[in-house]
Amino acid sequence: MRCFLLRIFYATMLTTAAPALLAQQPTAVPERAAHPQRPSIEQQLTFSPFHISGIYTIGDTVGWTVTPGPVSPTYSYKYTVRRNNAVVLKEGKLDLSRGKDTIEVIGDQPEMIYVAVEPYASLPSASSGGTPAAVDPKGSNSSMVSPLNAAARSVTDAAAGGPPSRSPYIGGNTGRNNGFYAVGAAVAPQQIGMDTPRPSDFDTFWNNKLAEQAKVPIHPILNPIASDIPGVDIKIFTLDALGSHVHGYVAKPARDGKYPALIQLQYAGVYALNARGDEQRASSGWLVLNVDSHDKQPNDPSGGIPQDYQTVGNTDREKSYFLDMYLRDSRVIDYLLTRPDWDGKTIVVTGGSMGGQQSLVLAGLRPEKITDVLVCVPAGADTNGDLHGRKAGYPNWPSSNPDIMHTALYFDPVNFASRITAPVMAGMGFIDTTAPPAGIWTVLNQIRGPKEPLPMIWSDHDNMTPREGHACPARVSAVLDQIVQGDTYTPVPMEP
Repeated sequence: MRCFLLRIFYATMLTTAAPALLAQQPTAVPERAAHPQRPSIEQQLTFSPFHISGIYTIGDTVGWTVTPGPVSPTYSYKYTVRRNNAVVLKEGKLDLSRGKDTIEVIGDQPEMIYVAVEPYASLPSASSGGTPAAVDPKGSNSSMVSPLNAAARSVTDAAAGGPPSRSPYIGGNTGRNNGFYAVGAAVAPQQIGMDTPRPSDFDTFWNNKLAEQAKVPIHPILNPIASDIPGVDIKIFTLDALGSHVHGYVAKPARDGKYPALIQLQYAGVYALNARGDEQRASSGWLVLNVDSHDKQPNDPSGGIPQDYQTVGNTDREKSYFLDMYLRDSRVIDYLLTRPDWDGKTIVVTGGSMGGQQSLVLAGLRPEKITDVLVCVPAGADTNGDLHGRKAGYPNWPSSNPDIMHTALYFDPVNFASRITAPVMAGMGFIDTTAPPAGIWTVLNQIRGPKEPLPMIWSDHDNMTPREGHACPARVSAVLDQIVQGDTYTPVPMEP
């Protein structure tokens, strides 16, 4: 346990250096390079967890010491403690008049603890009238919303390409500058189990789909494109799949040889893929296949794909958008097996957010071929969580529709996890509401083989707080550098 806690300590120090560094400016991570660099967000609160790892055992007091700064507070704050960001356990107001206060609760079961801290009034020193200036949380000004609602809505706004919701407050540690803070902790996370039974015909459904696709000829089409990096060959590929076509980039060293394969799967949205990143990986000795999540050319930023594609067919497993997406991912494996430049043994799958979701699914669909799984903040897990006291995240399917909830189970990474045999590294943000950590722990706890959890206790989703989540892409890069040199990846386990 000490070894694990030390690793988490150093990872935490690398991503935050100290709780006070929550005020530092986020920087872009490679997969989110399209996001502009954000200005620095001033912080009025600093949080110090009772356990530096953010991980507790059942019966422990889970908590944080809250102190002002580094900027002097101008607001009064209230907090809500929730189990799995769904069940309210405790509410209160912070009293920093003596220089600090605490937020604490007993961890009485395997769970994630999520604390929302939001301002509700200006302090007397910050208001012109000398009395606290309360702000209507429903927004007396139609352009203003409460920071808690703004935090929830800004992810949706960003995903839709629109501006984030406005808030009457500033500051906050979730990357949104709306006054909203969040902290999180895990209680006995290795014991977090499935909240919904796996469908009895799950394996039959997917085995039949793979068998149907196996009858479809691959018909690969390769179109060379120019590479900026000397010694690298890159092409656009198109493959036939069951009901759609697969598109992407394939990059490799421009010399004869056999190379380990890296399959890069993509985060949510519709956009052109990053060929430059593929070339850089290929220059270090990888055979890279970067797969578009959609049936469109990888250099096409739109391809006529609907922005709300995740809602397409969500009431019917035969029509779900994710059915063709997952089958396209599997078809890439079929194609890779035909390439004479593959080394015949190594297939690593990787991705973040929806790319992590696809990576876990692909490792479950093709366990006999995948050798390593490296994912950051994988989305899509625990889709039925809202029905069982856990706040679900992307793809944000409505829990009020029984048909959607039933269909979701056939595309939830949790239900593919028990099929995975490859070693898995998975990073999760403890304050992530797009890919909630309870679902990621649930996935890991169903995997029978070796696995390496990478908790990032200060991190929201990677596109919101990239600096706090940098430990995961850094770990992925380190493992890839190790594998391409011929070494075996051995996960660092978390002891009970």
